[in-house]
Amino acid sequence: MTLEGFDRLTAELKHLKTVARPEVINAIAEARAHGDLSENAEYHAARERQSFIEGRIAELEDKLSRSEVIDPTKLSGDRVKFGATVTVVDEETEEETSYKIVGVDEADLKIGRISVTSPMARALINKAVGETVEVATPKGRRSYEILGVSFN
Repeated sequence: MTLEGFDRLTAELKHLKTVARPEVINAIAEARAHGDLSENAEYHAARERQSFIEGRIAELEDKLSRSEVIDPTKLSGDRVKFGATVTVVDEETEEETSYKIVGVDEADLKIGRISVTSPMARALINKAVGETVEVATPKGRRSYEILGVSFN
């Protein structure tokens, strides 16, 4: 994952441990004080929230401990690789688009970040400027020409 993605997951983990976990513990204690737990919707909702938080904490700790952080600004070259920002043109519509190839947890197509495991990224990896790639999309097979590769 990129350094930015690592920092975002680290911040989420810190928030869950220091803010969300204590809040849900207080909510459970407050709900217990209301009496009968078998029919206490607040208690059951707080326990469910606690389960989600603890699961997410475990997931984030695992991902962060196994992650390999790559700083794209330290990369260079003319071939597409993880961390690259790639500008492509759809050969049919002549529409230009830029994508940054990032880790699975960082992908957000709305801001032009695609997962390294996506069909588009897999087609682009190890290709150079001027090469054409064919990608299976929901609208059928599309051809894209690589216009630029940068590492910023």
